[in-house]
Amino acid sequence: MNTRLIYVMGPSGAGKDSVLDWLRAHLPAHMPVHWAQRTITRPASAGGEAHEAIDTPHFLDLQSRGQLALAWQANGLHYGVRHTELAPLQQGHWVLVNGSRGHLPQALQSHPGLQVVHITADPATLVQRLTQRQRETPEQIQQRVARASAFVVPQGAIEILNNRSLDAAGQQLLLALQQLASWPRQQD
Repeated sequence: MNTRLIYVMGPSGAGKDSVLDWLRAHLPAHMPVHWAQRTITRPASAGGEAHEAIDTPHFLDLQSRGQLALAWQANGLHYGVRHTELAPLQQGHWVLVNGSRGHLPQALQSHPGLQVVHITADPATLVQRLTQRQRETPEQIQQRVARASAFVVPQGAIEILNNRSLDAAGQQLLLALQQLASWPRQQD
């Protein structure tokens, strides 16, 4: 069982990417932590995380040839994580994966013992953030918030409520990770 795989997930509008960016900026560079790059059927020019951008046929080919350790669909896109992105686990490193709530059952089955991190926010905060993005209709936003509210966080998951400052949420995540057995300790 490998407990060094951290599977981070959360609803749209929770600020998951921002909290992960905060964590990346505040971890010492020498720590044995690898940030798994995702393969996504979204152009690199679309912004957001630095990902491997490919088209749908290429993604499906990778998936059919067993090149992806994790693969799922969400919001009309295909997401995946190549096996090579999880290889640092074999050298004793921790690996953080930006995952999906919908794919969690499959991820738990293929990687028993992974540590789930659920980053969320209260419904009013989600509505506010999603409305500010201006990508969806009010009805679509309400559907997203309803799905987020209905999600049952698995037992043993680290839950981060990102309602206040980014610094507060980042500190909460860092502290929770430092409490995990064998999390690399900062050396002076």
